[in-house]
Amino acid sequence: MTDSADVVVIGGGIAGASIAYELSATRSVVLFEAETALARHSTARSAATYIPGHGTRAVRALIVASGPRFARLAEELDAPPLLTPRVVLHIAVDDVGEAALAALLREQAQEPGAPVALDPSEAERRCPLLLPGIVRAAAVVEGAADVDTEALHQAYVRGLRRRGGTVRAGAPVTALEPRGAGWRVHAGETAIDTADVVDAAGAWADVVAGLAGVPPIGLVPFRRTIALVPIPDAARSRVPAGPLPMVREADERFYFKPEGDGLLVSPADETPVEPHDARPDELDVATGLERVEAVTGLGLRSVRTSWAGLRSFVADRRPVVGARPDHPGFHFFAGQGGSGIESSPALAALGAAVVTGEPVPADIAVVPGTLSPTRL
Repeated sequence: MTDSADVVVIGGGIAGASIAYELSATRSVVLFEAETALARHSTARSAATYIPGHGTRAVRALIVASGPRFARLAEELDAPPLLTPRVVLHIAVDDVGEAALAALLREQAQEPGAPVALDPSEAERRCPLLLPGIVRAAAVVEGAADVDTEALHQAYVRGLRRRGGTVRAGAPVTALEPRGAGWRVHAGETAIDTADVVDAAGAWADVVAGLAGVPPIGLVPFRRTIALVPIPDAARSRVPAGPLPMVREADERFYFKPEGDGLLVSPADETPVEPHDARPDELDVATGLERVEAVTGLGLRSVRTSWAGLRSFVADRRPVVGARPDHPGFHFFAGQGGSGIESSPALAALGAAVVTGEPVPADIAVVPGTLSPTRL
């Protein structure tokens, strides 16, 4: 038996859940997820940050447009506050970092929410975990925040269902075939006829495209490692009573941020891999620990837990949104890299407009054609 829907979305992470919700305002939507639980991979393994000034120019514009949308989504979807303010410090501790930070400040000088230069001593005052005199140059992002990723994802899924959308987990798509003016999507024993398919399968987006006979976009998944590290008792006196900032090395060689009574640390690694259920590499964990210890001197030695996720990019590191002219109705919604969560409110609204042919909302200063797969 064959069912039908206006749109089939493939992928149940933040990308699929967000665009499915936006599309369900005017379309009937079915979302397929291969895993038995939604958001098992990149979404669940994110550092969960909202950082204006992060990523390429198009991504930065999407992040800025997403800021006010987080608050509106929380109200609209009966969710708790989705953003909790967390200042971000960019620091340089050597010549390479100083050059990277100077380039960052030049490139983003006129952009809203961009990093602002900060005196190195002020950076060390704001984060007393840093060794005195270690910072050679710094910048601050005052409008950054932590994101409640789980609440955001659950809200999108809840909103989709409220609008009549259907979620089918544990249902890997096995075939896609052109059918009249649309597509027939096969998942197990289920077949659905639809006008539009949205490929929001994250690191697997090119695999899904291959099932449909659609040329790949050249998506490359990169492994990123994070570890939760306890702060030794001997260094607890250096932890202030108030909130600590997140600290990012300007050349993206490490970052750390508070998490409970410890620190999340990462070597900011990007190791190209095939799409798979990523696991942390012990050397990457040790590298992250070593780099953060070098600038803090906290005596970090042990790791409470560690994990890895996949960040997927195409060559120009912009998201890919839309269909190729010779494969109408098959829409990519992929390549969000490390910004899929922080840009999701605006990117999902833009993606839904591309699929439906509606105008892009006025607050989103991104031309859809700049994200089209035809550029690749």
